[in-house]
Amino acid sequence: MEHPPYRLAEDFDRFLGDPDDPGEIFSYARCAELDDKEEFPADICGRFQEWGLPDQYVPVEYGGSLRDYEQVLQLVRAVARRDMTCAIGHGKTYLGGVCVWVAGSAEQGARLGADIMAGVPVSLGLTERDHGSDLLAGDVRTDDKAPDTADHWLVSGEKWLINNATRGSVLSLLTRTHPDGGPRGFSVLLVDKRELDEDTYRHLPKIRTHGIRGADISGIAFDGARVPKSALVGAEGAGLEIVLKALQLTRTMCAALSLGAGDHGLRLGLDFAEERELYGRRLIDLPQARQVLAGAAADVLLHEAVALVAARAVQTQTAELSVISAVTKYLLPTGTDQVLADLTGLLGARAFLKGVHADGRFQKLARDHRLVGLFDGNTLVNLNSLVNQFRSLVRGFRRGTGDTAGGDAACDLRTPLPPLDPSKLSLVARHGSGVMAGLAAAVDDITRRAGANPALEPAAEAARRLLATTTAVHAEMEEYQGVLTEVPPAAFEVARRYTLCWAGAACLGLWTHSTDHVSDDPGTGALWRDGLWLHTALDRLLVRLGEPAAAGRETYDELLGALRAARSSGRLFSLLPQRSPERQSATPHAAVGESERTSC
Repeated sequence: MEHPPYRLAEDFDRFLGDPDDPGEIFSYARCAELDDKEEFPADICGRFQEWGLPDQYVPVEYGGSLRDYEQVLQLVRAVARRDMTCAIGHGKTYLGGVCVWVAGSAEQGARLGADIMAGVPVSLGLTERDHGSDLLAGDVRTDDKAPDTADHWLVSGEKWLINNATRGSVLSLLTRTHPDGGPRGFSVLLVDKRELDEDTYRHLPKIRTHGIRGADISGIAFDGARVPKSALVGAEGAGLEIVLKALQLTRTMCAALSLGAGDHGLRLGLDFAEERELYGRRLIDLPQARQVLAGAAADVLLHEAVALVAARAVQTQTAELSVISAVTKYLLPTGTDQVLADLTGLLGARAFLKGVHADGRFQKLARDHRLVGLFDGNTLVNLNSLVNQFRSLVRGFRRGTGDTAGGDAACDLRTPLPPLDPSKLSLVARHGSGVMAGLAAAVDDITRRAGANPALEPAAEAARRLLATTTAVHAEMEEYQGVLTEVPPAAFEVARRYTLCWAGAACLGLWTHSTDHVSDDPGTGALWRDGLWLHTALDRLLVRLGEPAAAGRETYDELLGALRAARSSGRLFSLLPQRSPERQSATPHAAVGESERTSC
C-alpha cells in the first residue's frame, strides 16, 4: 500500500543522505561530535530548511504545507530516528506556533507562518523555575495600567527551561493578565523579541542537560518589556484554555520522537545481536537474545499503530483529543523507555560505552529519549488528565457513545482526512471515546474473519480477552469518577490500565479497517496477514494488564524473522513500507523462512 505520509518521509530521508556516511551533514558521526561539544545542530537544521521541513509546521491556510498531521508525525519520526537533539531542537518551532494555529487571528497566522517558513525559530514560554507544571501559579505578568500603556502591555517575569528561549526570535508566552490569576486570569501573547527594547529582556544561561546536550534549553527574563496589544492571541483571559488545547496537538506529535527512538534502538540492538558472538554462537541464535529482540519489535509496532491512529484522530476525532493525546503522551514515552531498557540488557556494557559499538549511539539515544516523558506534561500530568475524565469515559463506554465515525476514519488508512477544525478542540471528551466504543464491533469483525481463516483465531481470542479486560477496567474507573483533587495513587494505576486498553482498541481498529488494503504488500504484508503484528501487540498489552500471555514463542520467532528480513533488505521495520537510506549491516542476516521460525 502506497501511503503518502510514508512516501514523503522516505523522500525526506533520502534527501538527508546515508547517516552512516560521515561526509553527510546529518550523519551519526556529526551528531556525536555536536553532542560532545554540547553544540546546537545549526548546520543540520539548515538542511531541513533546504528541503522545506518548516513549511510542514505551518497550516495551509497560513501559506504552509500542513494539511495532514500524520505527515508531520512521519517527518519528525525520520529526524528522530537519526538524532533526538535535532528533532527536538528543530521541532520546537511547531510547538511554538500551535497556540496561534488554535486561536490566533488570520493576520497573526500569516505573519507567523511566513517567519517559520523563512527559518525563524519560534518557542513556547510556559514553565517557570518555581512552579513546574502548575501553570496557574505562573508569575510572569503584564501591567497595562501604567501611564502611556493604552496600546501595549509591560511584561515582567522569568520563564525557565524553555526550548530555544535564546535562539528563538518569536515566543508564544503564557502570562498573567489579571493580578489574581485563576483560570481566566492568563493570556497568550505572541512576543517578537526583534521588536523589543534590548534593555527590557535578557536570556538565561543554557541549562546543561544529561540528554539532548546540544539543544538550547534555557530561559528568558522580562523587565517591563513593551509588548503591543496586537500580540494578544485569542481573547484576553483565555490563555490557559488555549494552551491546554494546543498541548493536545503537541502531545500527540511527541509520539514521533518516541517512534524514531524506537526505530533507532531496535536497529542497533539487532545489528549487535547479528554481529556479536558468545560461546561459539552468534547472539541472535541464543534464546534470551531472541526473546528480547522479538519483544522490542512487537512494542515498536504497537507504538506505531497507536501513533498512526492518534495522529489521524487529530483531524477525525478532534473533540476527543483530550483523551487521545493523554493516552499517547503517557504510553509511547514510557513504552519506548522500556524498549531501550530491555535492549540495554542485550547490549550489556556496550549500551553505556562510547566508541565501542556503533560509535556509542545507543547511550546517546537512551539519554536523549528520557527527556521526552517530561515534555508538554509529564506522565503524571497525563494520567491525571484521564482521571479527570473518568465520568464521561465510563458513561460513554456503557452507552456505546463517542465519535465512532471519527474513530473508524482514524483507523482506516484509505480514508482522506478532513481539515483540522481547531474550534472542535475540547478540554473534556464529553461523550466518551469513539475508539473504545468501536472495540466490540472490531472484536466481532476479527472473530468473523477467524471463522474463515483459522490462522486468525489466536489473535481473535486475544481480542475477546481484551474486550473483557477493558470492561473490567471501566468498572474500576467508576470508583474514581468524582475525583478531581487529591487523586489517590490507585486512580493513577487505573488510568494506566485505561491507556493499555485504549491502545488495544486502536490496534484492533487499525487492523480490522486497514488489513484488506495492506496485506498484499510484498514488504510489510506478512505483518498483517494472519494478524501477526496485531497478535503480538495484544499479547504485550494483556500481559501488562496482568493477564496471561496470549502468544507463544513461535509467533514471536515469526515476528523476529520479519524484523531481520526488513533489515537485510534495507527497509524500515514498520507497519507500512518505507525504504531506508542507511546502508545495510555488514553481517549477512540469516535467510528468513521456516528455519527462521523454528531456530533455537
